[in-house]
Amino acid sequence: MLNRRTVLAGAGSLALTLSACGEGSEGGSEDSSEGGTVGIAMPTRSSERWLTDGKSVVEGLEAQGYKTKLVYGDDNPKVQVAQIGKLIQQGVDALIIAAIDNKSLNGVLQQAADADIPVVSYDRLILGTKNVDYYVSFDNEMVGMIQARHIIEKLGLEDGKGPFNIELFAGSPDDNNTKYFFDGSMTHLQPYLDRKQLVVPSGETELRQITTPRWDGPTAQKRMSGLLTKWYRSERIDAVLSPYDGISRGVLSALKSGGYGSDLKPLPVITGQDAELPSVKSIIAGQQSQTVYKDVRRLAEAATTMVDDILHDRVPWVDDSMDYNNGVKAVPAILLQPTSVDKTNYDVLVTDGYFTADELK
Repeated sequence: MLNRRTVLAGAGSLALTLSACGEGSEGGSEDSSEGGTVGIAMPTRSSERWLTDGKSVVEGLEAQGYKTKLVYGDDNPKVQVAQIGKLIQQGVDALIIAAIDNKSLNGVLQQAADADIPVVSYDRLILGTKNVDYYVSFDNEMVGMIQARHIIEKLGLEDGKGPFNIELFAGSPDDNNTKYFFDGSMTHLQPYLDRKQLVVPSGETELRQITTPRWDGPTAQKRMSGLLTKWYRSERIDAVLSPYDGISRGVLSALKSGGYGSDLKPLPVITGQDAELPSVKSIIAGQQSQTVYKDVRRLAEAATTMVDDILHDRVPWVDDSMDYNNGVKAVPAILLQPTSVDKTNYDVLVTDGYFTADELK
């Protein structure tokens, strides 16, 4: 077998360093295997989405004969760095990393590179280092576009209706995807803001003003409550751009506390992402309006296939070699396509086997 980094460099300087965590492992197999061991570092257990990701990646790798070490950083960048360092010390053969803080891993990824361990950046692009070799994610700008399209259609903006009041929420400032989601949304929403069909009473339209650290629902709830108190004493809010279901649920809690949800004061249009079960049930109940369904089982399959290729000295297939620059290099990427889900088509989640019909009752 050739040196992995020599093979990857020969295919366009594509080097892969997979970093994972050791101590406090949340899952994985220690059965004997000739496939090697892959470390998997996930960001949090507070979101059901990341629990599904971890489980799916482990199952995919073990089905291909690998041992796995799965750890969760519980939203603490320092913990994640320590976990990845431990995985490197334990001699994993590759790392799959969903970063908590996209700029905190440079030092530990240099350790991975020195140990000839390839790294796949999972869903969240790791920034500022040459030692990330591949990126697997969904088309993140498309996610934002889908959310914006839902707002446009529900409010009838293309028919000239308005003006409507809208407030904007974004994801965590240390997650590179936050910018992509926001930019995608604003591609469609900005023309209506310019024409005053959409109005942001708070004036908070810049990304730096609307981020939600750690994608935290209670933080979003607090901000939404403040917006209602300050700007909506006599005004009515018609739409909320929310990038993630957990944030959406926080926004909904604030709105309900503010008296929204009746015939006289209906809930605004509220977007979301990740098709988390509580939010899908909320959509069915007519509360949250929409979510973006990203089948993370497919994402896990893409990541495990990529790792298997790398560890067998095959150049992985990618569909985007230029667009995802982490500040040091263009990271070759696989981008999957997301799907909009609302009350009219949520049955796709059952058809795909993502949820059962009983789970959605």
